Amino acid sequence: MPVFSLTEDPMLFPRPSLAEPGGLLAVGGDLCVTRLVAAYRRGIFPWYDADTPILWWSPDPRPILFPGLIHVSRRLARTIRSGKFTVTLDEDFSGVIRGCAGVSRTVGDGTWIVPEMIAAYEALHAAGYAHSVEAWLGGELVGGAYGVTIGRAFFGESMFHKVADASKVAFVTLCRHLDGRGFHFIDCQQETGHLARFGAVPVRRSEFQKRLDVARQGEPEHDWTLARPCMETADP
Repeated sequence: MPVFSLTEDPMLFPRPSLAEPGGLLAVGGDLCVTRLVAAYRRGIFPWYDADTPILWWSPDPRPILFPGLIHVSRRLARTIRSGKFTVTLDEDFSGVIRGCAGVSRTVGDGTWIVPEMIAAYEALHAAGYAHSVEAWLGGELVGGAYGVTIGRAFFGESMFHKVADASKVAFVTLCRHLDGRGFHFIDCQQETGHLARFGAVPVRRSEFQKRLDVARQGEPEHDWTLARPCMETADP
């Protein structure tokens, strides 16, 4: 399969089914809000590093997680019930994405959250599409995750922690938030043992696209429906 070069038109993307076996679909373009939203609407996301041009991906299979079916270990459940961490939503998006930038999820030899990517997703956040969940300990940001909402689908991008279990508690809280607001699934983008333990399952690209189409139907493109900043971490 050829790798397509994007044009200046931010709305134009090749069909995801034309991606290479590894998921690489296209190269080039930019990270403006219009192009990013157009990509996510099609189930396409950017992933590259400082040594490569902008690369666009549509993996097959694709791991997804259903928020209401998240697996929580007994030990993690005890940590959540303890109230050790305070968890917030959209309280410090910039802090979270910069925390994630320090975590290696490597394309080549370096971090994939380059300064250009940070600026782009901060713009997505300002536009109401990108959101974060934060875990705090003693007033310090010690973990979190961020992603993009399209309709009732949440595209998970990255997470980080400075203290054990901080990102896990944040992620479980995020899943409960999404489940309570009728989100259909979380796109996990890549298969990892960590996400599999939470309950992520791989689906074929064709199924993913069908689920995304359903999640978008009749829903605002970025309806996050925020609760108050501070959220309880105890089990309901």
